[in-house]
Amino acid sequence: MILPIYAYGQSVLRKMSHPIEPDYQDLPGLIEDMFQTMYAARGVGLAAPQIGRDIRLFVVDTLQLEKPEKNFNGFKKVFINAQLLDESGVPWLYEEGCLSIPDIHVEIERKPVIHIRYHDEHWKEHIETYEGVNARVIQHEYDHIEGILFIDRMKPLKRRMINRKLEKIKRGDVDTTHPMRFVKV
Repeated sequence: MILPIYAYGQSVLRKMSHPIEPDYQDLPGLIEDMFQTMYAARGVGLAAPQIGRDIRLFVVDTLQLEKPEKNFNGFKKVFINAQLLDESGVPWLYEEGCLSIPDIHVEIERKPVIHIRYHDEHWKEHIETYEGVNARVIQHEYDHIEGILFIDRMKPLKRRMINRKLEKIKRGDVDTTHPMRFVKV
């Protein structure tokens, strides 16, 4: 089922998400709905807060990206109760967007290598290292479960330049190709 994506301004996007247990109600169905929602919106990642759930769950599928860098190997994974253990390397700029903040794409600086611990959909624990665009997508989705949006990582002057657009998004004054839930103003 395709779910509405919560837009900028919804309070759930600013909350620290809670860990979940293996008996979380209909977790397999929720994961499937998240992938369907992400694909319908043409995204490569989706975190539970973006569909109104303040739980530590996100899905990623970078297989759809068209070779964004040399030696790129995409993946499709579920991240449950993820913990970012380390970020390293020289920070680099790369343009990011977000399904909760449509029509805004800006360069964001992030470190290129991450080490992360998480459980998959079968509750198997993993500790893995990711680099480049794969690391960036995970960092972006991880930020969501921490209550952080990619625009929070913008330089203050550039952030002020998009404030008017952000207010329009909050009000629902934006065209989208996917169902969204906006703040009632």
